Amino acid sequence: MADQPGRERRRKVAAATNALRDLRVELAVLNHRVGNQVELKDLDFDCLDVIARDGPISPSALADRVGVHLATMTGILNRLEENGWITRDRSASDRRAVVVASVPARQRQLFEAFGPMNTRMGRIWDGYADDELDLIAGFLARTVAAGRASADEIG
Repeated sequence: MADQPGRERRRKVAAATNALRDLRVELAVLNHRVGNQVELKDLDFDCLDVIARDGPISPSALADRVGVHLATMTGILNRLEENGWITRDRSASDRRAVVVASVPARQRQLFEAFGPMNTRMGRIWDGYADDELDLIAGFLARTVAAGRASADEIG
């Protein structure tokens, strides 16, 4: 019976890992369905999210961030610009450089599409104390960092 605490720990780690895998799948399905609703391909949607949160951003920095070749990124940005999701402008600090930014009116369209999920998440967050939210946010930040480091290792 001395191994019982180790076994219980492995069971809990496996349950948490499986829950993260389930979450990844469900969020991918949600994003895919919202993307279809607003006519965005999955990778285009991912790029738009990075642009909206981290932009204005250069095309090369965006390509590095999402792990695609710059030529692929050019095609993605062309589609996003043609459909009114982004603008391309000259950088304020280097007039030769181009940066891309999201279009606020189109971002509101996405926010509305995610309204039901945002409402459900609000209800979930309401069930946690501030210190629990801090713990969850810290866990998720460390998980994101682990995922980014693992992706960078693969190259």
